[in-house]
Amino acid sequence: MDGTETGWGRSAEAAPRWRALLDRARLGGRAAEHGEPERRAEEPPHEPLPRRGQGTDWSGRGSAVVPPQPTYGADPGYRAEGTYRVDPAYRAHPGHPPEPGYPPEPGYRPDPAYPEPVAESRYALLDNGYRHEPPPAESRYAPLLDEGYRPGYAPPEPAYPQPPTYQPEPTYQPEPAYQPEPTYQPEPAYPPALTTDRSYPPARIEPARIEWRAQTPQDEQERAAAVLRRDLGTPRVLAFANPKGGVHKTTATVLAAATVGSVRGRGVLAWDDNELRGTLGLRAGSARHARTIRHLISDLAHIEIREGAELLAALDDYLRHASDGSYDVLAGEESPRFAQRLDQFTVKRVLELLRRTHDVVCVDTGNNVESPNWRTVMNAADQLVVTTVPREDAAFSADWMLDLLHEVGMGELADNAVTLISCPTPGRTSLQADLERHFATRTRAVAVVPYDPALETGSSIDYHQLQPETRQAWLRAAAVMLEPFAR
Repeated sequence: MDGTETGWGRSAEAAPRWRALLDRARLGGRAAEHGEPERRAEEPPHEPLPRRGQGTDWSGRGSAVVPPQPTYGADPGYRAEGTYRVDPAYRAHPGHPPEPGYPPEPGYRPDPAYPEPVAESRYALLDNGYRHEPPPAESRYAPLLDEGYRPGYAPPEPAYPQPPTYQPEPTYQPEPAYQPEPTYQPEPAYPPALTTDRSYPPARIEPARIEWRAQTPQDEQERAAAVLRRDLGTPRVLAFANPKGGVHKTTATVLAAATVGSVRGRGVLAWDDNELRGTLGLRAGSARHARTIRHLISDLAHIEIREGAELLAALDDYLRHASDGSYDVLAGEESPRFAQRLDQFTVKRVLELLRRTHDVVCVDTGNNVESPNWRTVMNAADQLVVTTVPREDAAFSADWMLDLLHEVGMGELADNAVTLISCPTPGRTSLQADLERHFATRTRAVAVVPYDPALETGSSIDYHQLQPETRQAWLRAAAVMLEPFAR
């Protein structure tokens, strides 16, 4: 040990380790990297011992002298060792001046546009390429501009989520008044036809409404005709009865058959079952032959065994037909002696035969309530029609007949009967109103047919020559008679 490291005999010098740190600070870490391996070889394996200092006045020992701490910067007394060489590959940045303490390279010219670096601190020269850029000058109009519109401005993201902006609650609106749901309306039976024209929007479908209006005469006529066209189930027998003569029994039988036949078209027959020379055959139908009920009864056994079209053809030889073909007529016998042959058994056979060929059979029953044929027709009748005129004797006779039916066990037939009041003269009398109220309490219904001049002569009856009011009244009356059986 020569004393250069310990300081014995001469002033101490900076150890090689501190010189390496100074070189690294001065050269920016480049030159020190090359000289560090050599210098590490020269370093002793242990730290140098502190040199002994001079003693103090009060003790005989010397105090340890701490070597001075190195300072960053150029040491005026420092001399580089002879083995140190500058790295030939190192070149200073073209835009930077050479490091202090080294001569510039030949041909170096400082860039006039590059300002000299301003050392803000003593460590500024140790930073490689770091420059403090001044903040850009803010425009004088910056406070007037929107943050989103300012060019090049991006608002900083908040470090934590911002609370939502307060939104005022909407003004309270009262709930609308309760509206009841519309009443269900059934859909129409046939939907309206769809149009293929799409140039116009479809028409708005209004809800169906029910309007109550008075029934017009035209509506009543259509309803009555619809009743007469319906299926009656089985053939029906209508008995026109009143023990008093001259109360329009024959007229009512003919006009009822003509009215129903004009609507149905076929299958209607009027039969004169008067045992005392009835006149129905004279007032109804065309006299194409003179055959009556007497001829039919004579050949009844040969006609009953036939069926279908053959039966219709065989029976047609004994019937008369209306001028328009709407109904058929079975005329009564003119001889009074023939009444003895119309017993109960024969009348049943005739009725059964007529039921096989016709849907509606209108029977003029005559005046004798004690005769077997009268009672047989009443037992077979489906509907009783009590005919009368606005006279007291005619009304008294009809009322007495109803009492008789109740006595013989046919009260149901009497209660379900229809009272038909025929007016022989124009106008309405006070007696007619009284009769309507009285028979309304004894029978199911009351029908009134007006006076017609075509019926006053008592000759042949032509349905189409009647006045329109008369035909309409008979249409309503016939519908009342057959309404309980129409399906």
